[in-house]
Amino acid sequence: MEGSEERQERNFEKEREKKLVRRIRARDEAALGELIEAYGGLLKAIVYRQLPDRPQDREECLDDVLLAIWNHIESFDGERNSLRQWTAAVARYRAIDYQRRWLREKERRSGEELDAERLRGTEENEAIAADSVDEMLAQLPAEERILFERYYLEGVPARELAQGMNVRESWIHNKLSRGRRKLKQIWTSRNGVEGE
Repeated sequence: MEGSEERQERNFEKEREKKLVRRIRARDEAALGELIEAYGGLLKAIVYRQLPDRPQDREECLDDVLLAIWNHIESFDGERNSLRQWTAAVARYRAIDYQRRWLREKERRSGEELDAERLRGTEENEAIAADSVDEMLAQLPAEERILFERYYLEGVPARELAQGMNVRESWIHNKLSRGRRKLKQIWTSRNGVEGE
């Protein structure tokens, strides 16, 4: 019966996701709030990783990500991706656009060619962001850290993780949910944010 429970849970998640997408398509602002509650931490992590040293760009980029999701929800195809994957892709590409725009603006102001020194600086920023993510993940128990890395950073589906670990998919989702709560508490306490 373990297989039927997992199937039921997957079906429940897909139905919940479909309803959320329908509500966003119907311009229900409360649905966007639910999307932020469900995926906001993931979107922030992606944007912050791409734009580690530009706080003003990060906030603006996050706003643009949400606006892009709102304006382009019609392009979401639930048969090809989950809503989580689609929103993560939107966040990643928006953050990359911001990074490119920043580099072009920097080039325009300086009037110089993009040289190896500047490229190295971008790589250093990415390394700093990666270290920051690694530092946050290090706060989790080893099992949860590995789960987070495989699911969020490597993109391994929960079903595949569950099969590899010989556990139910619901167990994977529960571990991820608990881990997100822990990371949210750590992040908010470190950054002096309340009620985030």
